[in-house]
Amino acid sequence: MTPPISMPRLRFTKMHGLGNDFVVLDEFAGFSDESVFVDSAVAAALAHRQFGIGCDQLLLVGPSRHPDAHARMDIWNPDGSRAEMCGNGIRAVALYLQDHGPAALRDQFSYAIETGAGLLSVTLHGRQVKVNMGPPRLAASAPERLKTSVGNFDFWEVSMGNPHAVIFVSSLDEVPLESWGPVIEKHPRFEKRTNVEFVEVVSPSLIRVKVWERGAGPTLACGTGACASAVASILAGKTRQSMEVELPGGVLQLEWNRNAASPVWMTGPAVEVFSGETRASK
Repeated sequence: MTPPISMPRLRFTKMHGLGNDFVVLDEFAGFSDESVFVDSAVAAALAHRQFGIGCDQLLLVGPSRHPDAHARMDIWNPDGSRAEMCGNGIRAVALYLQDHGPAALRDQFSYAIETGAGLLSVTLHGRQVKVNMGPPRLAASAPERLKTSVGNFDFWEVSMGNPHAVIFVSSLDEVPLESWGPVIEKHPRFEKRTNVEFVEVVSPSLIRVKVWERGAGPTLACGTGACASAVASILAGKTRQSMEVELPGGVLQLEWNRNAASPVWMTGPAVEVFSGETRASK
């Protein structure tokens, strides 16, 4: 295995939302005494679980030029690609701002955060964070058929600022995630690739979800994926408009009133694990 680029010296905080883990770099405070520009190569080096810190996504938190935003969140995947939005990540960023942000932003209970999917609002209730994820966007009002080398799938195409293919299955335990996931992610049908969710409906108020995340592979949780799965479940008449979404890393609360112009509401935790400083590679 070839190591990624040499590691720059920088300060970071490790966080996670339901096991979906992040390396957070603070542009407000200055995360390096060197001239370090975060790009796809730096992100891949930091995300590498053997040669770097290890994470599902790198989050850069910093000032925003949006007049109504408190902060900006930039997202990189482990393969160096960019992501428009991360539902677990925005909860982590909100808690980070409350605990470690600039003095004017600390100890607040609500923030407006600029993302690649637009300006999103978050509210903190203790260590739980409720996020207005914005309205979903649907490619079609009914499921579509996807033909692949590993089988044919009926899927709902839902965007939560980033793309998702939601597939209902009778048993989540029988899904060969690492076989099906990458084939669907990279199918020519999806111009920018797609996240993939496999969904088992347990009851009208509970679904179980496994995620193959675009650019990251299998993750313990995906906030936007949970939202997309909830939207598809409601539209398909399989669940109520408020439900629990059980992911391998834990449970999120989702609400959507089925109105196309209404936002999806997501509530869940985030956790700070540790802070540290990398050593510059020789």
